[in-house]
Amino acid sequence: MSTLEVHQFPCLSDNYGFLLHDPESGETTCIDTPDGDEYLKQAEAKGWRITQIWNTHWHPDHAGGNEAIKQATGCTITAPLLDAEKIAGIDRTVRDGDFVKLGEHSAWVIDVSGHTIGHIAYHLPDSSMAFVGDSLFALGCGRMFEGTAPQFWDSLSRIKRLPSETTLYCAHEYTSANAKFALHADPENEALVGYAREIDAKRAKGKPTVPFTLDRELATNPFLRADDPAMQARWGGEHPHETFAALREAKDNF
Repeated sequence: MSTLEVHQFPCLSDNYGFLLHDPESGETTCIDTPDGDEYLKQAEAKGWRITQIWNTHWHPDHAGGNEAIKQATGCTITAPLLDAEKIAGIDRTVRDGDFVKLGEHSAWVIDVSGHTIGHIAYHLPDSSMAFVGDSLFALGCGRMFEGTAPQFWDSLSRIKRLPSETTLYCAHEYTSANAKFALHADPENEALVGYAREIDAKRAKGKPTVPFTLDRELATNPFLRADDPAMQARWGGEHPHETFAALREAKDNF
C-alpha cells in the first residue's frame, strides 16, 4: 500500500488547510475547507485532483469552502451526522465507528464532540495519523461551544487511547497562546517547560507547531491531564470531567 502524502498550508488568519493524497489511486481529500479558492489553488500547484472532502464539524472556517470545491471538482463530501444540517453539499454522513476510504487507506471516524455536538476526527491507523479539527490543539483544546464537560472529557479520552506515536493534525496555529496558559495551569511540569521553549523558537522563525505527537501531549497538555492527581489537586474536582471543566473555564478567561 502506498504512503499517504499530507500537504499543509496556512488559510484565513490562523487556520491550517490539509490535502491528503494517495499516490497509488491518485485520490486527494480535503480535510475541512476553510477557504475553497486556496484549496483549489494548492491542489493545482501540487498536480493533485481533489476527489473528496472530509469535514470534522460545521463551523464556517471548516466547511465554508465545500460548495466552491465541489462545483469545481465534483468531489464527494463526507460530514458528521449530528452537524449535517449546517454543512453544505453533503453526500454521506458518518458517526463514531464508521470509516471512510482514500484509495485503499481507511480512516476511522471518532466522536470528539464538545466543541460542537457532532464534531468528529479521522484516524488513519496504518499511517499513524489523525485529523482532529478543533477538538484538540497542541497544548490546548477547543472551546466548549455546544457540548458539556463530561461529553468533551469523554471525547478527549478517546483521543488519549490512540497509539501514543500518532501524529495529530489540528486546524489552528494557537500553540503559543496555549503554551502560556499551560504553564499557568501546570507550572512544575518540566516536560512542558521544555516544550514551550521549542514552541517559542519555532514561532520566532515563522515555523508551524502543527502537526505534533500524541505522546508529547499526554505529558504536557493540561486538558489531557485532567485525570492526573496533581492536576486535580491544583484545579479541584472529584472526577476528571470536573477538573477539565475548571481548566476550560480558566482558559476561557485567561
